[in-house]
Amino acid sequence: MKKLVAYITASYPDANFTIDLSAKLAEAGVDFLELGIPFSDPVADGPTIELANLKALQSGFKIDDLFRISKEIAPLINTLWMGYFNPFYHKGLETFINEAKQSDVKGFIIPDLPFEEAAAYKPQIEAANLNLIDFIAPTDTPKRIKQIVSDAKLFIYMVAYAGITGSGKSEDLTPIIQSVKEITDTPLFIGFGVNEQNAKEKAKDVDGVIVGSTFIKVLLDDSLNYSQKINKIAKIAKNIKEQINA
Repeated sequence: MKKLVAYITASYPDANFTIDLSAKLAEAGVDFLELGIPFSDPVADGPTIELANLKALQSGFKIDDLFRISKEIAPLINTLWMGYFNPFYHKGLETFINEAKQSDVKGFIIPDLPFEEAAAYKPQIEAANLNLIDFIAPTDTPKRIKQIVSDAKLFIYMVAYAGITGSGKSEDLTPIIQSVKEITDTPLFIGFGVNEQNAKEKAKDVDGVIVGSTFIKVLLDDSLNYSQKINKIAKIAKNIKEQINA
C-alpha cells in the first residue's frame, strides 16, 4: 500500500488544535506526520507554508511547545520533525535527539542541510535509533543520487522539481525514479506540489506522497472554525490516501 505523509505547522493556530488535528489525520489513514517547526526564513517553502510559519511565530511559538505537543502526538501517528537547521543548531542537536526519543518521534527532516553536511550529524542521530531523511532532486547527478540513497533509512524524500513547495511545477521524473529503484529498496516518496488533483498521477511510480500546502491552505482559511478545519483536512487526507491506492 502506498503511503501518505502529511505536513502541518506545529502550534498553528495553537497547540491543542495541532494535537486534535494530528489524531484526526491518523484516523484518516495518514502514515507519517511531518510536524513543521515554525521558522522565520523557511527557504524551501512557498508563500502558503511561509505564512503559517509567520503566524505561529507571531502567536508566540517556542521550541519547547514542539516538544510538549509531540509527546501527545507521536504515540498516535508516526511523527517526524521538519525544520530548518538553525533551530537544531541553536537549541542543540543533542536536545532535539533526547526530546525525540522521549516522545517517540521517528526522526528529522532538515531541507537546508545538504547530504554532504548532514554526514557530520547523521551518525549521532542514527545511534539514537532516529532517522535523518535524505533528499534527492531532479538536479542531482546519478553519482550523487547513488551516494545519497545508498544508506537512506525509513524513506527517501524525492523533490518533484527545483523550487519551493506549492508552486505546482511539473517535471518528468521517470528516469530518476527508475535509477533510484535500481539502487535501493528504501521507499521513495514524492513531495512538492502534490494535491488532491494530481496525487494519483504523482504516486504512480513511487511508494508514497508528501502533501503540505494543500492542508496549510485550509489552516489559513479564516472562514472556517476549528472543527471545520480539522474535518476538511482529514477528508482531503482520506481522499488522497484512497486515490493513491485505487
